[in-house]
Amino acid sequence: MPDSIAVPTGVQPISFDVHALRGASAGGAREDFEKMIIQLAAATTPNVRSIAANPGDWGIDAFAGNLGGAITVWQSKYFMPVTTKKHVQQVKESLDNVLKAAVDNGHTIASWILCIPSSMDGPMTAWWDTWSKAREKEHSLVIQLWDETALRKKLLSPEGDDVRRGFYETYAQAALAQAPVEQLRLVLDVEDDKAAALGSALFVRQMAEAGHVELDSAKKQFFNADLVAREIAHKDVPAEVAALSSADATLHGLWEMQFNECAAEDALRVLHTRVWRDVRNEHDKLPKSLRLELVHSWGLVHRLVDNRKAGWVKHWRQIAAEHSDG
Repeated sequence: MPDSIAVPTGVQPISFDVHALRGASAGGAREDFEKMIIQLAAATTPNVRSIAANPGDWGIDAFAGNLGGAITVWQSKYFMPVTTKKHVQQVKESLDNVLKAAVDNGHTIASWILCIPSSMDGPMTAWWDTWSKAREKEHSLVIQLWDETALRKKLLSPEGDDVRRGFYETYAQAALAQAPVEQLRLVLDVEDDKAAALGSALFVRQMAEAGHVELDSAKKQFFNADLVAREIAHKDVPAEVAALSSADATLHGLWEMQFNECAAEDALRVLHTRVWRDVRNEHDKLPKSLRLELVHSWGLVHRLVDNRKAGWVKHWRQIAAEHSDG
C-alpha cells in the first residue's frame, strides 16, 4: 500500500527543505524562504508590501497597512529541522527590532507574525506560549505563529495554491533527484540542560546498572530517536506510524534474541555490544521512509528500554518497576 499523505490526491507533498536545495547555502535558504513568505502573505491578505534593505528593512519582511499608522508585519526565520530554545534570542531580537523601528519611524505594530518552516519542540513551545502572551499585553499587539502546520494549511488553500505551485511543485522533480525521500535525517546535539535532565531517565539507569560509565553518546542517540518518534506521533500519518511500529518491533526482536542467548550463556556483560552489532547490521533493512541514521536506530533501542520493554541486566524488569519517571 502506498504511503498516505495529508494532502489532496495528486498534489505534491510540500517539503520546506527545497529552500535549502534551491538556495544552496544557509543564507540562500533564508532568502528563498523569505520570498515565499512575502508571496504567501500577499496571496492571503490584501495590500501586502515589502521593504527593501537600504541599509535596513526595519525588521519587516512583509507588511500590510499604512506606514503612517498601524501595520501587520510578517517576519520569516528559516529554523530547520526543528525550532528549539537555542532560537529564543533570535525571536526576541526580531520583535524588539520591529518595535524599535516603529517608534523611530512613526508607525505602530498591530500584529506581528513569526513564520518558521518547522515545529517547535516542547520546551520552545512552552516558552513561546508564555512569552508571546506577555509581549501582546505589554505592547498592545497581536502575535501569531505560522509554523510548518499553519504554512502547509495556507499553501494548500485556494488563495495559496499559486505560491505552492511556484515554490514547491515546480521544483518537485529536481528536489527528488537531488534529495530523495530516503535522505537521512539530521543528527542533532543535545543541549546541556536536556543532557542533564536525561541523567535520571530509565534507559540511563539501566546502562549504569550494567556497568556503563560514559553515557553521552547514549543520551544523544535517545534524544534524536525521541525527536523522530514525537514528530511522527504529532503528524499522525498512518504510513509513518506503521513504519515506526515496524522498526520498533524489529529492534525489540533483536534485543530479545540476544538477551535470551546472553542469559543462557551467562554473558549479559556483552549484551549491549551484541545488540549494537545486530542493530548496525539490520539498520539498512528498516523502513526507508523513516530516513534514519544509525544513531536514530540505536536511539530507538534506548526508547524501548525507557518504555520498560527491554533492559541490559538480568533483573531489568525489577529496575523498571522501581524506577520513578518523575
